[in-house]
This record gives sequence, structure tokens and C-alpha cells, in this order.
Amino acid sequence: MRSQGFPDLRAFIDQLRGDGDLAVVEAPVDPVLEAAEIHRRVIAAGGPALLFTNVAGASFPLVTNLFGTARRAELAFGTRPLRLIRRLVELAETLLPPTPAKLWGARDVAGSLVGIGLRSRARAPLTEVVTRDVRLDRLPAVTCWPEDGGPFITLPLVYTEHPERPGHNLGMYRLQVHDARSTGMHWQIGKGGGFHYAAAEARGEALPVTVFLGGPPALMLAAIAPLPENVPELMLASLIAGRRLPVVGGMGPHRLLGSAEFALMGSVAPRVRRPEGPFGDHYGYYSLAHDYPVFTVDRMAHRRDAIYPATVVGKPRQEDFFIGDLLQELLSPLFPLVMPGVVDLWSYGETGYHSLGAAVVRQRYAREAMASAFRILGEGQLSLTKFLLVTDERVDLKDFRRTLVHLLERTRPETDLYVFSNLSMDTLDYTGPEVNKGSKGVWLGLGPPVRELPAEFRAAELPRGVDTVRVFCPGCLVVGAPAYTDEPGAAERLAAHPAFGAWPLVVLSDEPDRAAASVMNFLWTTFTRFEPAADIHAAATRVVRHHLSYTPPIVIDARMKPSYPKELTCRPDIAQRVTERWREYFPGGGVEMGDSERASLT
Repeated sequence: MRSQGFPDLRAFIDQLRGDGDLAVVEAPVDPVLEAAEIHRRVIAAGGPALLFTNVAGASFPLVTNLFGTARRAELAFGTRPLRLIRRLVELAETLLPPTPAKLWGARDVAGSLVGIGLRSRARAPLTEVVTRDVRLDRLPAVTCWPEDGGPFITLPLVYTEHPERPGHNLGMYRLQVHDARSTGMHWQIGKGGGFHYAAAEARGEALPVTVFLGGPPALMLAAIAPLPENVPELMLASLIAGRRLPVVGGMGPHRLLGSAEFALMGSVAPRVRRPEGPFGDHYGYYSLAHDYPVFTVDRMAHRRDAIYPATVVGKPRQEDFFIGDLLQELLSPLFPLVMPGVVDLWSYGETGYHSLGAAVVRQRYAREAMASAFRILGEGQLSLTKFLLVTDERVDLKDFRRTLVHLLERTRPETDLYVFSNLSMDTLDYTGPEVNKGSKGVWLGLGPPVRELPAEFRAAELPRGVDTVRVFCPGCLVVGAPAYTDEPGAAERLAAHPAFGAWPLVVLSDEPDRAAASVMNFLWTTFTRFEPAADIHAAATRVVRHHLSYTPPIVIDARMKPSYPKELTCRPDIAQRVTERWREYFPGGGVEMGDSERASLT
């Protein structure tokens, strides 16, 4: 495995080509739906990165699926970042009090940090072409799903600076291409670029913005990393890349990252909004149309032979899954340092990450676990976590089935399940009463086991309306219930039925066979389809000292509700076209056609 990251996008592409992990598609391909469906079929089969050289209506080639396997994601960023972070954590734990011997022993880290930052250059490949004749419609921006509002730039590196004080942000926010010179700017709550824009808007000023496309893979990882607001992403990118990042000035409001493929220079005006969306997002459903700020592009720079990078999101697993898991591995050594008391933490990409997390914490006195839970829910982007499982004994959190069994053996729902209403929620999660609003849940499973879990379901008589019951794991059932539109109150009725009395957790589903078929299916169909305050029920509830006490079983109503957006599916004629043209895309064979409807779901 390569130690350092790659200096730019094309160096990574060349490596993939040399490894036989890049497929070049020379056949003409439409960026509207067709390219995305090819991508989804390939990633579903664990296939190679894709370079489309003949994209209809575009002046540049398109590369996708760069990070669509764990191997490629690890290759893109190298082993150096994880080794360095582990070393920094080790020093933080052992360097105090400092002694000459300890400081001398840390010289390797000092040497690594000396070589990071920015390096000014007079010229760079990025500035080979600079023009005010901006034609965003000549970029091969993809339209991924049938009901998307239009083409989107899906791997933008959005650079802003605070209008009132030093500090920059590099974030990744999708950009819907409105026309040849403007895009939407999808700044969600809790995002650094959005904070900069709010400060500029309060002053009645436009915010200068530069959007980079391509560059070192390290830039992309830094842009999505959940860093504290004042930690500079460019420094993290340089640290990951293992080299200084070249920059050139004099072109626009900001210095330009010279190793990028494209730079779009412009501004976002105050108090101007335009509908953005719908967009098929990483939860596996459509995010709906809402008003967002508008990015107006005044000037564009690009390499003469620029390559346009893109990704496609949807039902798990897509590229964002592999990047997200790698990012968690990278940052996990820092969790105990940043959040004392948190031993381990994992968010589940199968749920869109924010829908479900799990933590191992220290519990040295009664209810100390809740202090750690509050700390997690108050930490940066972790504050968007909707439901958090917490235990105080070591368990492999990546093994969700084992983690859930561990918790169900130990939990006392009467005192261990907490639901907090009237809070913020991830913008892309539509299970709450309105956008950005919802609730959170924390479920504790502490100490030694308090029950033996049933592993086989037996009932003399099933409740009315139930014809399918599946065991997901010991202690947890998936139950096929009447559609929500037919019986909204089914969860309360079924929670009180004696057939389920021995089971601490019951999940109601429209498709129980699908939900129970695999861990990935269970995670996706359960936690993207429920909101704690609306959809957690129990055999009985009572208020004890202002705490809502739940008598098991706990029933999660994960049926689709009328207000939820639709699940993402490919348009039938596009699916048929891609099937028929597969050998035309890949005349040499060797690229398997996966099932894009299922993705990695069973």
C-alpha cells in the first residue's frame, strides 16, 4: 500500500490504469441518467473506476467511481495519515510532562509537520486556460435520478473565507447547474461555508466563492472531514497528501489550488434564493426542492486537458460509503482525545451515517454514560446523529448485529431509553415534522446482562394484520404490519400484544423479508424510516420524575409514511438501454454488470 497520497487527480487515475482498475468507456454516453446508471451497475458489482471519453454535449471527459471500493479508497489517501494521527495521539498521551528525552523521541512528528502547508507558485497547470466565457453547460455534470431537478456537480470543493476574521473553509456541497453561469449552493445547517455566508449576508455583502474540481484526493477527504470549525481543511489536506499544496494568485478573490482540474470563481449574493432539487441523495431517497443561495460564476480556469470528476449517490453502498468508513477509521484514534470518556465510536453508512451511531464509553459512576452521549451529540457534525446506542463494555461496533444483541441483553428500557424532542435534524432526513426539525434518541445497554434473549419466534396466534414475522437477531423481530395509510396506529396496538412480550425490540416494516435479509437491509430500511419522537412505541409508557419510562417491547415504526420522499429507482427505459449497450461500453469484456436497483442491499 502506498504511503503518501497522490499529487493530483491524474496521478491517481494513472495508478488505477496501471493496476487494471480503470475502465475507459469510448462509446457515446448521455450524462442525463445513462452515465449514472452505468456507474451504479459497476459499483454494485465491485467494479473499476470509469473514464468516459465521449460524453454527449460536453467538452471534457468524465471520471467516476474513483473511490468505489475499499481498496481504491485506501489507495487514494495512502497509509501515512493514519500512522501520523496514531503517533500524534500517542504523543498527546505520553509527552506530558515534557522531558528532553521525550521531545527528542517526538522529532519524527516535528519533521512530518514541517513539510505541510501551501507553496506559492507563479503558474500551475490549472491556469493553462482562463476565461470569462463561462459555459457550465459544457461540463459533463450528471443527472443521476429521474426526478432530479437537473444536472448536479457532485464532487465540488467549495472554498470560502470568513468575511470578518481570518479563517477558511473547504467543504463539499452539491451544486445544481441552473444555467451556463450559475448553480445552486446547497449549504446545509452546521456547515462551515454556510456560516461564512451567513456572516457576509448579515453585512449585506456577497460572499466570494471558489469551487475546485479535481486535485489531490486528499482535498476531497479534507473537505468532508467533520473538523471543528476553526481547523483549516487545507492543512489537513496537506497533511494527508504528505506535501505542500501548490497555490497561484492573481486570478480571482482567492488563491487557486494549482493541482486542481478546474476552478470556478465567483460569488454568492446576499438574500438571493432559488429552488434547488429534487436530488436523489445518499439516504437512498429524494431530497425535495427547497430554496438555496445562488452561486454566480464570473471566471473559469482549467487545465487544457482537464478531466471532470463526479460521483453518484443513492442506496448503499455507493462511493460515499467507502470514503465515510475510511474517514472514521482515520479519525477514530482522536475520539478519546477530543471526547474523554468515549472509548470507541462508529456511525453506520448504511443509514446515511447521521441516522445511527454507536459508542463504547467509560462508566465509572452511575449514568456517566449519558455525559458521554451528550458530548457526542454536541460535537460538530456528530450533533446531527438521530439515534445513538451506548454501552460500557468492549464490543466490535462495526458488527451491528453483535452490537445490538449486546445492548438488548443489558438494557432496561424503563430507565435506559431517552427521547429528546424539538431538536434540529439533518437537512436530508425527512422523517421529522418539517425540514431541519425532529428528535433524537439515546439507548443505553450497560453493565452485565439482565436477560436471556429469545432466538426463535413462537406464537399461538398472530395479531390482526400481521402475516410475516422474521427474526433479525436474538431479541429483535421484524414484523410485517398493515401499511401506515391503512392503520397509522398499528405500532401502539402491536406493542401491547402478548405475542411479542418476550422480545425487547420489534421493528414494523412494509417489507419484512427484505428488511431481515441482511444487516445492511435492516439498517437502511429501519433507521432511514423512523423518527424517535414519532415512531418509538412500547407496551406501556408512564412519566416518572419527568422521564418517559417505556415498558418493553420497544416497537420502532419503520413503515413508509405519506410525507416521506420516494425511494430511488432507475427509469425503466434507461435501465433497458444500459443493459442493451453493455458490450458497447465495454467491448473487451471484464466489467461485470451489477444490480443497481438493489445496490449492495440483498
